[in-house]
Amino acid sequence: MPERLTRLQVTGGLLVLALLALPFADLELAGHDPWAVLGRMAAGFLAPDFSAVEEIGRALLLTVMFAVAGVAAGGVAGLVLAPFYDRAGVRALCIALRSVHELFWALLLLQVFGIGALTGVLAIALPYAGIFAKVFAEHLDEADPRPARILPPGVDGLSRFLYARAPLALAPMRIYALYRLECGLRSSAVLGFIGLPTLGFQLDSFFRQGEYGAASAIMILYVVLIASIRLWMRWRLVPVWIAAAVAVLATVQSPPMGQGALWRFLSEDIVPAPLRGGWDGAGLMDWLGQILISEALPGIIATVICAQIALVLTGAVAFFGFGLIVPRVSGRAGAALGHLGLVILRSFPEYMLAYLFVQVFGPSMLPAILALGLHNGAIIGHLLGRQAEVICPELRSDAPRGLTLWAWELAPRLYGPFLALCLYRWEIILRETAVMGLLGVMTLGFFVDSALAELRTDRALVLLVAAGALTAAVDGLSRALRRRIGAGAVRRLPPQTLIGERT
Repeated sequence: MPERLTRLQVTGGLLVLALLALPFADLELAGHDPWAVLGRMAAGFLAPDFSAVEEIGRALLLTVMFAVAGVAAGGVAGLVLAPFYDRAGVRALCIALRSVHELFWALLLLQVFGIGALTGVLAIALPYAGIFAKVFAEHLDEADPRPARILPPGVDGLSRFLYARAPLALAPMRIYALYRLECGLRSSAVLGFIGLPTLGFQLDSFFRQGEYGAASAIMILYVVLIASIRLWMRWRLVPVWIAAAVAVLATVQSPPMGQGALWRFLSEDIVPAPLRGGWDGAGLMDWLGQILISEALPGIIATVICAQIALVLTGAVAFFGFGLIVPRVSGRAGAALGHLGLVILRSFPEYMLAYLFVQVFGPSMLPAILALGLHNGAIIGHLLGRQAEVICPELRSDAPRGLTLWAWELAPRLYGPFLALCLYRWEIILRETAVMGLLGVMTLGFFVDSALAELRTDRALVLLVAAGALTAAVDGLSRALRRRIGAGAVRRLPPQTLIGERT
């Protein structure tokens, strides 16, 4: 790879890859009339039904409690790991934890703990521990080193860390933790699609029964929950929220898994089938080869195809949509509507959006591509729009407005951050694409789900390792491309822009 690449070269390369992938993408409509389904859904959504208040209220409460407990546990673990993140073993552990999607963690944990509170909390906490460790380590590295240097030579390392480094990083850590709680609410809601009693479970139930009005009520309450997070989550109330989460989740009962479930999982279920009767090197290689050729390779190819097209759609939505929230481009009324649209799209997790699109178009790559493109495009578009609002006051009072301002002033200035953000989200899009297989899309998640349904946990583990390796490879490629276009590591955008507060 050349030492330097232009932004247009990178953009062109990504577009070419998407065009090459397009003929191989499964975009069929699965043999039913999408317009009829859309009509029934629209009728229900325009008349939300809040009558099932008990079911919806409990699902809403459990969604918050799972998120609070999972994020708190992941945050504490990440804080413990962060000071040692520069060590290869700790860094490798964190990469492994965060490369596996929460839904995949939940499917594995179901084999041990069943559909209960511990499964939901750990499914969020494990990947978030890896994420928190990385981000907190970056905050600590960026803290001013001068206070630690002026301490007397005899001060031990722990005291230097607690009194000179950690306090300087506390403010950005708190801001990031609040943003991560918003992500935790998305993760918690999505866990309902595999049986946990959160909003996703109720949404799935109402859709299966054709009760679109009740489904609309859930979606409205979910958007309100996300949008109001800064009102109900205050730092002084964190101990209260954690105590409430422990008390509420203690009431979530799970079917008994039998004695020795954990030991059986570790000593039998995840052991490759050829090795359960003793060492068989030749049998192990044949077994691995069969999995890699018949499941991992097709899953990886489908995942890459879907993710690459979704990345380009993400870029299109973000690049052509960020001006919608800039008053000098779309007017005050247009900016308000643009904000509302982007907030709604970025509030719903990709998996939930894909679930809705599957009801309309059927299980193909099309629902996954649309969901990934709209959600990630809305996130990037919102961030770019915030940056554009900072640029606008710097312009002359007689500067043009509308499309002229967008095309000749804002788009050229923001193209660098736009491309860097797209490359940054590339790894996230790929990770989310893999899990779309749980909806019937033929990505890696489809094969993982099939293996677990057949109680072949060892095969599922191999596929999850393949998914993690693919995610890590794309993350490395993304970082290399960002360096070569001069973007470097994307500086953390102020998380308050992600949760509705102006920078």
